[in-house]
Amino acid sequence: MTIVAAWLAGGLLVVGVLLVAGAIGGGGSDRTVTTIQNAAATTKTVADTTSSGGESDEALYESTSPGVVEIKATINGSGTAESATPNGYGQEVPEGFGGEGAGGYGREPEAGESSATGSGFEVDDEGTVVTAAHVVDEASSVKVILQDGTTRSAEVLGVDDASDIAVIRFDPEGAELHPLDLADSSALKVGASVAAIGAPFEYAWSFSTGIVSGLDRTIEAPNGFTVAHAIQTDAAVNPGNSGGPLLNAEGEVIGVVDQIATDGSADQSSGVGFAVPSNLVASELAQLEAGESVEHPYLGVATATTSESVDGAQVAEVVQGSPAAEAGVEQGDVITELDGETIGDSEDLVAAIAEHQPGDKVTLEVKRGSDSTALKVTLGAQPAESGMG
Repeated sequence: MTIVAAWLAGGLLVVGVLLVAGAIGGGGSDRTVTTIQNAAATTKTVADTTSSGGESDEALYESTSPGVVEIKATINGSGTAESATPNGYGQEVPEGFGGEGAGGYGREPEAGESSATGSGFEVDDEGTVVTAAHVVDEASSVKVILQDGTTRSAEVLGVDDASDIAVIRFDPEGAELHPLDLADSSALKVGASVAAIGAPFEYAWSFSTGIVSGLDRTIEAPNGFTVAHAIQTDAAVNPGNSGGPLLNAEGEVIGVVDQIATDGSADQSSGVGFAVPSNLVASELAQLEAGESVEHPYLGVATATTSESVDGAQVAEVVQGSPAAEAGVEQGDVITELDGETIGDSEDLVAAIAEHQPGDKVTLEVKRGSDSTALKVTLGAQPAESGMG
């Protein structure tokens, strides 16, 4: 992730985005995590929907739901339970949103604790589960519940707040596992049939269907940077679905359910949900299993969308000391190409940078006033937090 996200400028259409980890609270006060996301980009491809070629909905659910788990996480806080929210960027939820005792541990969270309910899916026979980082980040204890009711404690192996992906593992001895396969998310087309399985409002193993509504969206990660190539879907996802799988018609995982768009009036499904793509999961899985940190390329600019028609990504701010600043990128510049690839908007720039690694040298074509210039940039490693927003 490269571009500093959540930098809002004049003319930018903004909608609220709810991180659908589920009710998060303590001492009877439920809370959810909220962030800001820029409006959806244009879609890139359209599917031929004359034949799905996949399983029936009933067969799809029967073959995949045993590989989905419900996740309960406890986060120890230093303050009162009412102020405890994971990652420190929460918004209070209307009364009754999560229900009393939303933590689901058979006891109410104690003062100074918060609890989160989310979902995940098995990826091997060793008890390895993929979920969303914001479900288990900073958790003091994590439990997974299998579809047959088996409950096991789980260890958090690795968390990447830049992509909102986490890997946990439980002892599989005596449990019947049903690992799900990761599909190639780059092969997706708009209109393709999809399904989501998770625990919305703690109704575990709920099943909803829809289509891919859009591709190559950008969503904000918990650390304030931007996740590229997010999948938009109209399948119903709600608090508690986070970390659960978004499946294609063949029962393969194409994404990890992550966020829903809202207009601020209701923190529930709006028909505009987002998933982190499976190819990003696949690229990080081994490192997160090993407990290693995942590095992401870093340019160091915030981009803005204005009411004027601008071909390219307009630079709203340049982070001091960043690779962009050292290369001579200035506020007001419009980036139109990266290594010869046309940059039509901010989403294109996010996607282009995400294809690189820290240390890669790239050439930016920059329009400054009536002049264009080529700037050579050595990409850095993304900081832990964006420092903007």
